[in-house]
Amino acid sequence: MSIKKIFLIIILIIPFTGFGQIVPPPVPPPPPPGLPIDGFTGALFLLGVIYGIHKKIKT
Repeated sequence: MSIKKIFLIIILIIPFTGFGQIVPPPVPPPPPPGLPIDGFTGALFLLGVIYGIHKKIKT
């Protein structure tokens, strides 16, 4: 075989070897039980606690 044919075969085979190794990413673990507390929910909870303490001290 000539060098040109070898290079042509290599150029044609290399992309298929890359495609053959692609696997889907692993499944992420499920979220923990209970409600997720993000920043907004945490801020509302904190405001409620502050309001409750203020109301309790005032009366």
